[in-house]
Amino acid sequence: MTISQFKESLKSIKHVQFITPDGSEVPPHFHITEAGLTTKHFLDCGGNERREHSVSMQLWSATDYDHRLTPKTLQKILSKIDPIVGERDPEVEIEYQTDTIGRYGVEFNGPAFQLTQKFTDCPDKSACETEGVSLSEPEACTTPGCC
Repeated sequence: MTISQFKESLKSIKHVQFITPDGSEVPPHFHITEAGLTTKHFLDCGGNERREHSVSMQLWSATDYDHRLTPKTLQKILSKIDPIVGERDPEVEIEYQTDTIGRYGVEFNGPAFQLTQKFTDCPDKSACETEGVSLSEPEACTTPGCC
């Protein structure tokens, strides 16, 4: 879900609710402790330079059990990062503490935001395919620059 889709979804709800991938609810007294543009500048396994952008929001639950973040308040928070995000419309990524800090994608399922699992992947599969290596046989991938 992109940041523009996330903001649009906020207009249709009365309460902000996040559901984790295992189906449990993020406690309703959560705070947004960080919101901003995250930029990852890296070289992939094929040696290609890449940049990825996302809007990252960190959810944190404290002991102030009466705290509730309204959709309107969250819209105000997100409007403050508009100058940082600029014209981009990146995907939203949620950070949430479980046994470690987890990073999740997010989808809107009507009344709530569903945190979705993220997975690693080879960003340059063509490097291996060019070398004639089948990605279904990772042990065969010994070519420099190949995943």
